Amino acid sequence: MEKLELLAPAQNYSCAIAAINSGADAIYIGAVNFGARKNASNSLVDIKKIVDYAHLFNVKVYVTLNTILNDEELIECEKLINELYKIKVDALIIQDFGILKLALENKLPQIVLHASTQCDNRTLEKIKFLQDINFKRAILARELSIEDIEKIHKNTDIELEHFIHGALCVCYSGQCYMSHYIGKRSANRGECAQACRKKYSLVDKKGNFILKNQYLLSLKDNNLSKHLDKLIKAGVISFKIEGRLKDENYVKNITLYYHNLLKNYPRISFGKIIEDFTPNPNKTFNRGYCDDYLFNKKDIIYNFITPKSTGEYIGKVISVNDKNFTIKTKEEINPQDGLCFIAQNELQGCLVNKVEKTKEGVKIYPNKKINLKKGDDIYRNIDTKFNKTLENSKTKRKLEVNFTIEENKIILKDENNTKVELDYTFNEFANNQEKMKENFTKALTKTQDSPYLVKKVIFKTEKLGFLPVSTINELRREILEKLSQKILSNYKTKKQKPIDIAEFPCKEGNYHLNVHNSKAKEFYELCDCKIIENSFESIKNHKNKELMRTKHCLKRATLGCKSSEELFLIDEKNVKYPLKFDCKNCEMVILAP
Repeated sequence: MEKLELLAPAQNYSCAIAAINSGADAIYIGAVNFGARKNASNSLVDIKKIVDYAHLFNVKVYVTLNTILNDEELIECEKLINELYKIKVDALIIQDFGILKLALENKLPQIVLHASTQCDNRTLEKIKFLQDINFKRAILARELSIEDIEKIHKNTDIELEHFIHGALCVCYSGQCYMSHYIGKRSANRGECAQACRKKYSLVDKKGNFILKNQYLLSLKDNNLSKHLDKLIKAGVISFKIEGRLKDENYVKNITLYYHNLLKNYPRISFGKIIEDFTPNPNKTFNRGYCDDYLFNKKDIIYNFITPKSTGEYIGKVISVNDKNFTIKTKEEINPQDGLCFIAQNELQGCLVNKVEKTKEGVKIYPNKKINLKKGDDIYRNIDTKFNKTLENSKTKRKLEVNFTIEENKIILKDENNTKVELDYTFNEFANNQEKMKENFTKALTKTQDSPYLVKKVIFKTEKLGFLPVSTINELRREILEKLSQKILSNYKTKKQKPIDIAEFPCKEGNYHLNVHNSKAKEFYELCDCKIIENSFESIKNHKNKELMRTKHCLKRATLGCKSSEELFLIDEKNVKYPLKFDCKNCEMVILAP
């Protein structure tokens, strides 16, 4: 069986280290520019530190360069890629095919390339093309069913990566132009304003409201934790957690949760995870969970009530009065916890000031007057005790090592048989040999602040020389550093195959191909695809252009699939967007007015 990879997000250095320590086999992180999350950028100095720590455990580091670039930016991107290669970044996640043209021109090093989900990777033909031009990996569209993934795997050899947890884009990735149309903040340029999390109204041709002022494009969050085995059998090798804008607590909790679920499968990284908390995804930011489109079920994956976190369900209200309310729950509630509930078709909430346990349940004294009634469901979206547990967590990753002590030498070997040696001298043999052994063992196993965990200290000499404990400590630090340097010097990044030319699945390309520079246009045309229109961001007339194409259908959700009613979406500024329904492909299209 091929080794699997749990791929975790990292907003910054501390999130990256947390992900590695919590069991990630790979992390993905933004560089100084050109990532699809513009507010999650990192310096080359920090990325180098992350790479060095990650590679001790054979954890991979992927850098996101998945925006579309203009001609000037492409020149800067070329320089950045060369710098990333020098610091041993394992792969780049890219969208812009101008980067492929640079590779064709031998302007790039042999750094591995992954096709971002922003490349719109939702058909077998597209994945075959990506394979034929020698992408190492394709990051699949979230909308694919398990049957779609199986079909792609059976008909290609390319590595397949799939999102298993986190926020869901309502639109096919790379095909959402709503944010740019509304406020010139392009999702393909790393500036998505999340138009899908805003309020809209749904009206018919006569202006009658079907739904009014609700979050009609807001989806629940993805959670495929129950389906990992099915995804493995379908051919997925990399399991991706969404969240490059999420905080360190989210990264710790969700990464460790999936690490434990994948514990019994062969994995690409090394080391033992020493955990000190029990992960629980319900206690971390979530809008309610769903299985995305994995099984083609027409279940409810949307949440029209709120785009905010509802957290975990904790119980029902059994009584209410002016100053407090009582809920029936098995959960421990603490002061400063955040509770929320649905009232008047809105998510409302409060903080907990005081808690009292009663025979009936748990009496809550909220920090403000709230609109509750008996029978209401209560959720907790801030668990102060759990958050403190995460903040104080010392969960670590350790490589297991053994020390061997000879008369004038210390030998250190890790679990992968990487070995280093260190000579030492002494002036006289120890008078108390047992005490000296005890001193050696105690000093050499003090590795709490290092990436190593000592399993054994083996003595292969009958007589130990006398050494002060401070000297043994210094020898330990020196030989551990020597081992780290050897592991890193032995680490070899994989090399990218030369980018090739292949026939693109369609002969003509419009703004949907997101061509934003001359090099990208040249590459497509080498692949026998004529570019008749540049990127959405480049053109001025957007009338009747597709702003969004999605499998989330408002007609199906409200009137039913058989309805022939003409429908429109109206935003908070009273802009009216025509809706088109591609029922054959079970898709809804939002058009520019």
